[in-house]
Amino acid sequence: MTLTQTATPLHALISRRSFKFLRAPAPKPEDLEQILQAAMSAPDHGALRPWRFVVIRGEAIGKLADLALDAVKRSGDPRMTPEKEKSVREWMAGVPLFIAVAQKIAHDNTKIPEQEQLLATGAATMNLLNAVHMLGYAAFWSTGIGTYVEEVQNALGLDSLDYRFLGFLAIGTPACAVPQANRPDYREFVTEWNGPA
Repeated sequence: MTLTQTATPLHALISRRSFKFLRAPAPKPEDLEQILQAAMSAPDHGALRPWRFVVIRGEAIGKLADLALDAVKRSGDPRMTPEKEKSVREWMAGVPLFIAVAQKIAHDNTKIPEQEQLLATGAATMNLLNAVHMLGYAAFWSTGIGTYVEEVQNALGLDSLDYRFLGFLAIGTPACAVPQANRPDYREFVTEWNGPA
């Protein structure tokens, strides 16, 4: 499912969903600029702008696969079986663009709690995902590919002393049709407070 030019912004937000299986084309350069600029509109207490993004495309994707999967195996993760490694490599080879996501830790900040900085980074990332969808592409936020292996984070230039690494956005064009997601009724998650009991 891709977004049509006639969709309203609210429809775009409601209809967004994750697409794991992607193919080329990736967003055009001018579209990628808009996607990344959308992140800059995230709510951000103190204007710390804690989000950091690393764009990975072309031959660098194969290098990322080698680095990350080898690091995961060295970490002793029993889930990285030969079959799993093969499937992850095949998946990554089909994805035309990855964006690594991290939160910069403001060591000298004494005013803004770190959890608010993390929330700002999550909001910026959601803006990326929404912009991808609004421009007719698709994305998947993955915390596989060695997200929790320090060696991978450091190799991306996101030293673990200074950054909290949050995973990768895989971005491209849907490789297959996916049915519309069934979303729960918001009323299941909302209460109204009218003062102390």
